Order: sequence, then C-alpha cells, then structure tokens
Amino acid sequence: MKQVIFKIASNLPLTETVYRMELVGDSEGITCGQFVNIKIDGLFLRRPISVYDVSTDSLTIVYKVVGQGTEKLCEMKKGDELDILTCLGNGYSLDFEGENALLIGGGVGVPPLYYLAKQLLKKGKKVSAILGFNTKAEVFGEEDFKALGVDVTVTTADGSYGIKGFVTDALPEYDYYYFTCGPEPMLKAVYKNAKGDGQFSFEERMGCGFGACMGCSHKTVKGYKRVCKDGPVFKKEEILWED
Repeated sequence: MKQVIFKIASNLPLTETVYRMELVGDSEGITCGQFVNIKIDGLFLRRPISVYDVSTDSLTIVYKVVGQGTEKLCEMKKGDELDILTCLGNGYSLDFEGENALLIGGGVGVPPLYYLAKQLLKKGKKVSAILGFNTKAEVFGEEDFKALGVDVTVTTADGSYGIKGFVTDALPEYDYYYFTCGPEPMLKAVYKNAKGDGQFSFEERMGCGFGACMGCSHKTVKGYKRVCKDGPVFKKEEILWED
C-alpha cells in the first residue's frame, strides 16, 4: 500500500452516470485487478475504486456516481488534487494454462478488465470480452477494448444494443479460462454457467479498504476472507456462495 497525492488531468462523463478520471502521479507497483482508496474532503471513509489503466506516472479510474462520495468526485476539476492509497488488494493472476482468455464484465465491473486485457495481450494471449449492461445508454468501454485488438461482445438486458440478455447468454460453448467482475448476482450466474476455470473479482462495500475492519468478509472454502485484503480476486475453486 502506498499513499500518493495525484493531480487530476481530466474528469469526463462516459455515460449519464459513469465518469472517467485521468490522474497524474506515482502509479508504480499497481497490478491488474487491484483498487485504490480515495480520500474525499468532508467524508470520513475513503472510497474504493477499481483501476482502469496504469502507466508509470499516471492512473485512470472509471467510476459510477451512486452516492455522496462519487457525486463529489464527479464535480472535481482538472488541476485538483486527491489523496489516494494505491496497490490495494490482490489482483488477477496471469498464470493459467492455454492461450485464450475470456473477460466477462457487468456494468462497473468492466473497468478492471481493461488493464487486465492489456497485460494478457503483452503475454501473447488471445483475449475476448463479454461486456454486459442494462441498456444502450449505459454502454462504455467497448471501443477501448476493440482498440487493443480484443474481440468484444456486448449484451444489454433490454436488447437496445448488442445481444439481448445477460452476459451468460453470450458465453461460448467450448471450454475457456475466464476472468470476471461485476455485481454478485452476475458472478453467481457466471459461476453456474461458464465452462472451465476462472477468477472472480468481487464488488463489496468496504470500511477501511486494507483489511483492518473485517467489514467486507466473504465465505470461502478456507473460511471467511476479506475482499479488500485477501481479494478482491478469488479463484473459482475457493468460492462458496451463501444463500
């Protein structure tokens, strides 16, 4: 974990409620699937946000405005500074058998898959992605993934864009290794329907963000583990679902 002061380079809307913020500062050490914890003036708890992209001296996050913290975040301007804890959590492992990787993201579960895609491509993997949204107005990231050379399929629950249905309606018939991130109902559906092995990144409300409060614990085959510290990524064989 590192505490870094970042300066905002841009903070622009991608959809009505989703924003992309580019930050300048020391991003060394951040791996794909990790998250950052942002201090917002006037609020006690930091806000955990997944990492969209990283370079040596810059960081990009994509976030959805869902409450007081992210409302304040979307109002910030170029040149403003943010106190951010980086290198948090255990991210995706890039070590798996085979050459094909399938990325499965739902809504704000899409952002951590972009930097993952870049790293997998660097390792010579063939990458495809299924991105799921409720409606066409909520779609983001498709062109970014395509620009990398990723084969992208988009699903919308209302059928207004791409394949009508959920990400599970676009799963291929053959076995594959997959990486997924999204709301828990989607993760459960992927766990049940996807073929092969995979890694799951959990979205969870967090208190401290670095393992001290135990507020984001999730049941696994080895007992309860903290999403912020032991996760947010867990391998398929570790997961136990609670009814």
